[in-house]
Amino acid sequence: MVHVASEMEREGFEIPLLIGGATTSRVHTAVKIDPRYNAGQTIYVTDASRAVGVVSSLLSPETRAGYVETVQAEYKKVAAAHAKNELEKQRLPLAKARANAQKVDWQAYQPKAPSFLGTRVFQGWDLEELARYIDWTPFFQTWEMKGVYPKILDDERQGEAARALFADAQAMLVKVTTEKWFAPKAVVGFWPAGAVGDDIHLFADETRTDDLATFFTLRQQMSKRDGRPNVALSDFVAPVDSGRQDYIGGFVVTAGIEEVAIAERFERANDDYSSIMVKALADRFAEAFAERMHEYVRKELWGYAPDEDFAPDTLASEPYAGIRPAPGYPAQPDHTEKATLFRLLDAEKEIGVTLTESYAMWPGSSVSGLYIGHPEAYYFGVAKVERDQVEDYAARKAMPISEVERWLGPILNYVPVARVEAAE
Repeated sequence: MVHVASEMEREGFEIPLLIGGATTSRVHTAVKIDPRYNAGQTIYVTDASRAVGVVSSLLSPETRAGYVETVQAEYKKVAAAHAKNELEKQRLPLAKARANAQKVDWQAYQPKAPSFLGTRVFQGWDLEELARYIDWTPFFQTWEMKGVYPKILDDERQGEAARALFADAQAMLVKVTTEKWFAPKAVVGFWPAGAVGDDIHLFADETRTDDLATFFTLRQQMSKRDGRPNVALSDFVAPVDSGRQDYIGGFVVTAGIEEVAIAERFERANDDYSSIMVKALADRFAEAFAERMHEYVRKELWGYAPDEDFAPDTLASEPYAGIRPAPGYPAQPDHTEKATLFRLLDAEKEIGVTLTESYAMWPGSSVSGLYIGHPEAYYFGVAKVERDQVEDYAARKAMPISEVERWLGPILNYVPVARVEAAE
């Protein structure tokens, strides 16, 4: 979004730029996006239903100037408050953050080898079984309803609408499972691995002599209290020099391309509600398949937790050992790391899932990530990073700093220096 705003400024656009969606905020718009687009006005819109009023205010000659002035004044206040808040947060130089890494007793840990190395494809999974693994809370968030399932069904304000929506979802779910609307597929891989600093090195085979690939990770730099560590994902993989031969896994799962045709069929029939519903259910099946595959990995494919016995509806609270962090999410905010994962898994050839220019997955109802099996591994957020880590990260990835800054824009704790490259 920051990049788009910068490009609109460079190309001389003056039209308003509306920002919205689940991953956006007024603070991010005011601090990161708005300063990059001076020719036009950037406006954060809380949800789609408010867009009509915003656009009406911008189109009206009588209200436009006053409305824009109000937005600009609000953004100045938001940006100033954010800057003051950030100044109060101390962040460590990268060297000190690394010195405060997660301490793991590797001598007390014996990694288990997975049942195979390389990749395998899984398909033909029973839809009724996967439905048992659906976490319904995000389903309601898709419809902009806040609350936790099943409590949301009895919510004093939203309960009636939530129950009606859930009933419609259950009716369509019956059709999905009985008529096999989706054809979920997954590709899973395991490789010998070892950490070197903040990076996770993968090896071609058990001899661990030939490098296969590297996953680059980012480390928390905020100042911690009470002895808490500054974590990076590499902390949970045995160091190469530890004497422990560790492993890492990766996966891409999809509900399948079928949802696209079904949604389009509803759209042609002017049934947008059902079109949105089938997409929402496809997303839930993709996440459910990711949950089911992770369970299968823990109990059988990797087998480090063969006696695990959790009910499907409890897995959303992550009671199990190990994690499945995904590039682009808080523990590794860099979407470009997906390229390495997809190359290792050959995801496009094996199950038909591709990456767009912006590293989004297609079909959209797809999930990807890593498997890390250490029992002390946990999810965390990298949060804001400083210039010293960005420069170090760019050098390790052999990527221009400006390119890294583009992809890490939302978590930069500084304003990048404009880098003008000669066109000639």
